[in-house]
Amino acid sequence: MRATVALALRHGVAIGAHPGFADRQGFGRRPVHLTADQVADLVLYQLGALQAIARAQGAALRHVKPHGALYNQAETDDALAVAIIAGIRAFDPTLRLVGRAGSAMQRAAAAMRHPFTAEAFADRAYRADGSLLSRSEAHAVLTDPDEVAHQVRSLVTDGEVASNDGSRVAIAFETLCLHGDTPGSASLAARVRQELSRLGVSVSAPRLMGVDTLPP
Repeated sequence: MRATVALALRHGVAIGAHPGFADRQGFGRRPVHLTADQVADLVLYQLGALQAIARAQGAALRHVKPHGALYNQAETDDALAVAIIAGIRAFDPTLRLVGRAGSAMQRAAAAMRHPFTAEAFADRAYRADGSLLSRSEAHAVLTDPDEVAHQVRSLVTDGEVASNDGSRVAIAFETLCLHGDTPGSASLAARVRQELSRLGVSVSAPRLMGVDTLPP
C-alpha cells in the first residue's frame, strides 16, 4: 500500500480506497455474508489503514470503490449498499463512493445524499439488465485491445454498450473502470487513454470537498 501510494503521488494519480471482504486467499472475490454493522466496520477499518499510509506521505483519499464480491453483492443488495455508505460516512461523509451505474449503490447514495460517481467498465462484458457478466462465464473479461477500445467508444459516443445477448444497454456514467489484473492491463490502459483522446475526452481526478473546492 505504501509503495502504491508513492507511485500514485509520483505520477499525479488520485488515491482511492478499494475495501473488500477479508478473504485474501480468494482475492476478495468469493461471496461473504455479514451484518450491516460488520460491513460498516470492515469499510471503516480499511479506510483508516490506507488513510494513515497516505497521510504519512502528505496525500489524501479521493474516493472509495468496493472490491470484488463486496462490490458485486452491493450492486443488487440495497441493505448492503447502505451499510457500505454508513462505513464511509463514519470515516468521512464527503468521501465519494464509486459504483456501477444503475446499481443499488447508486440508489442508496441518492437516498442518503452521499457523493457518488457512476462507473462503466472498459474490460468487462455486460448482461442485458446492465449488470456485469460473471467472471465464471466465458468472455466475461475483455482482453483484446480493439474490443476494449470499441466498448469505450460506444460508451462515450452512444451512451450504451452491447450486452452478451446482443441487445444494447444504456449507461449514464462519469468514470471508466479498467482492472489492473486483466491480462495486458497496462497496454489496455494506454489504448483506452488513446481512444478517449481521439474522442476529445479529458481525464481528471475527482474533486475533494474542502480541499479542491476552497478558494485560493
